[in-house]
Amino acid sequence: MVGLYHVGAVNTVLAISNSAFQKSSSAILSSVSSRQRCPQASGLESIAPLVSTAEETPHPITTTIKGTIPTWINGSFLRNGPGKFEFGEDRYTHWFDGMAMMHRFHICEGNVTYSSRFLRSDSYVLNSERNRIVVSEFGTLAMPDPCKNIFARFFSRFTIPKATDNAGVNFVKYKGDYYVSTETNYMRRVDPQSLETKEKVDWSQYVAVNAATAHPHYDRDGATYNMGNSYGTSGFFYNIIRVPPPEENAAKEDSADLNGAQVICSIQASESRKPSYFHSFVMSENYIVFVEQPIKLDLLKFMLYRIAGKSFHKVMTWDPTYETIFHLVNRHTGKVEVKYCAAPMFTLHQINAFEDSGFLVMDMCCGDDGEVIADYTLENLRRDTGEEMDKFYNSMCRNLPRRYVLPLSVDEETPLDQNLVTLPNYKATAKKTNPGEVYMTHEELHDDELLQYGGLEFPQINYDQYNGRPYRYFYACGFGHVFSDSLLKMDVHTKELKVWRYPGFFPSEPVFVASPRATEEDDGVVLSVIITPREEKSTFLLILDAKTFTELGRAEVPVNIPYGTHGVFNGMG
Repeated sequence: MVGLYHVGAVNTVLAISNSAFQKSSSAILSSVSSRQRCPQASGLESIAPLVSTAEETPHPITTTIKGTIPTWINGSFLRNGPGKFEFGEDRYTHWFDGMAMMHRFHICEGNVTYSSRFLRSDSYVLNSERNRIVVSEFGTLAMPDPCKNIFARFFSRFTIPKATDNAGVNFVKYKGDYYVSTETNYMRRVDPQSLETKEKVDWSQYVAVNAATAHPHYDRDGATYNMGNSYGTSGFFYNIIRVPPPEENAAKEDSADLNGAQVICSIQASESRKPSYFHSFVMSENYIVFVEQPIKLDLLKFMLYRIAGKSFHKVMTWDPTYETIFHLVNRHTGKVEVKYCAAPMFTLHQINAFEDSGFLVMDMCCGDDGEVIADYTLENLRRDTGEEMDKFYNSMCRNLPRRYVLPLSVDEETPLDQNLVTLPNYKATAKKTNPGEVYMTHEELHDDELLQYGGLEFPQINYDQYNGRPYRYFYACGFGHVFSDSLLKMDVHTKELKVWRYPGFFPSEPVFVASPRATEEDDGVVLSVIITPREEKSTFLLILDAKTFTELGRAEVPVNIPYGTHGVFNGMG
């Protein structure tokens, strides 16, 4: 278990310098959930075509260029996500369950080609061979083989199924090789040019973990960091993993290489029988922060879920009686630092984190209701236009950008119950409440304007140059619908927004690509794949000027692409 992976408007309370008034403001905001602060929707259109099985395009096809594609962009925009939702008469239950489909937009000298392939995972191959669902996924439990006799079918319920290798969440990179990843112990190495599926890789063959996230971090020396989990007689642990950079001058073999991977720190779960769900983690230049949030997995239910005939998502619960715990780890020594706590909140994706004068500043997309994950069933996503879709959307959590500030120098001499955040221009607070324990409140990293776009998710930055460092801009998707319906650029200094939004268009996670002669943080372009439920085969790759957030060009491709998850840009130099 790792993570997996979003009435009336309420005015935000203005930031005020008076500390006492600021404290009361925080209390008011915390009593109004992120969902309640965003406007209700009415008349939302159906998005059923965006969660329908697509056909693969294994051989690159040309696209129609409108506007101008900058000639300096040279590489491939790789996307991942669910693309097949049934086998024979069997249907998947949850959006996450769909078979992984990889997409490649190759950009060179102002031209773009498109190709796609289903990942030939063991899950995909076995399901295809038997023309039914035989491998359990996050929200769909594979039923016993009807050809077995009644006793064999009965006893098969007492067998814990193997984890899926349906790696449909992200493209990740280890030692220069690309893999597609989900949140089990399995990844698949892939060819980023042909999208050919290569060997299956089991994390547990390299380090003592049962699973790992699909959101690693990369340092400037070429090492990759990730988080996994393990459990045994001594309890449940969250583990920080480091995979070293490739060896210089080493002969490159066409095979997976995670040799040298090691667990640099193990954090024991606050409650071993109810560990927390996690989807990603925070990394600055010197620290890693693991956020233990109140989305809980009941391990007893998990072990019995097959006997009870329940899928995995049924044993996860949002329990706001638990606080959120931030575990701060020195990533060079593996030492666990002070325990930081905050009010219950839900997070999938972090924006960035950086150190500033003895503090760690941490920006994240946060919500106040973690029930959202189980809600993404295909039945819900295929609701009809109007009242039914409105009802579903208006019940969902909305994620908003928030900033936490962690004081790094907390010891026995640190005074109790006074705000330790002494940096100017920061409204977040942190107070030592007990020895070795600090309680934090956040700063809202947005103005009221963002609320009309339904909050935001899928944040991206100029990662190569600014991850783990002070930064100014991030890019994200606005969620005025169940799926993202706008692209946003946020200035974290001024909290000003730039927006790309057109009715009927649903953009993918924006990915920033820096100009080769960049002198400023936002010199470059933002790439996003735009799909629509209104017209068949009307997909296009959108290229925005990252600075002005205006369209430079688009590459139209006559295919249907289902709504996906994450992607990367693979530069070719």
